[in-house]
Amino acid sequence: EMTFAVNHLAPFLLTHLLIDALRSGAPSRIVTTASNAHRNANIAFDDLQATRKYSPMGAYGSSKLANILFTRALAKRLSGTAVTATCVHPGFVRTNFGRNNEVALWVKVMFGLVSRFARSPQKGAETVVYLAASPRVQGESGGYYFDCKPRAPSPAGQDDAAAERLWQVSEQLVGIA
Repeated sequence: EMTFAVNHLAPFLLTHLLIDALRSGAPSRIVTTASNAHRNANIAFDDLQATRKYSPMGAYGSSKLANILFTRALAKRLSGTAVTATCVHPGFVRTNFGRNNEVALWVKVMFGLVSRFARSPQKGAETVVYLAASPRVQGESGGYYFDCKPRAPSPAGQDDAAAERLWQVSEQLVGIA
């Protein structure tokens, strides 16, 4: 499923490919973009490709939940090192998200209307930059942040067993198991 592959498997694999350089260049930080869309999501381990049930927002929410679970599992693996892993909800940001998707005209019109109330890209980037550069969060690993403050993810986003299962499945899917 493309949303899962781009939003979760790509950062998972990129992090794997860079982890030795991050460790040798420590202190270093890994910031993964999540979303509040994870709050109503779950990981359908028996249908990760969404062949039985697919919805664009469902796939998006699941991929962002996967980012939070990935961050939790990664932080545990990095414990005792000077590499930290966090994830961020940037908020609803005025971007071209969905513009190239084949969606109904009413969806495009709705996105156009609500995007007037969205954050600027600069505002959306503030917490990402904070997590990447602020001395206040040096060594703080595993957290989920919004507006430069830690926030509790959904109960599904705090499931360490699911985080470990997702890690194992992700290794198999990207061919590093």
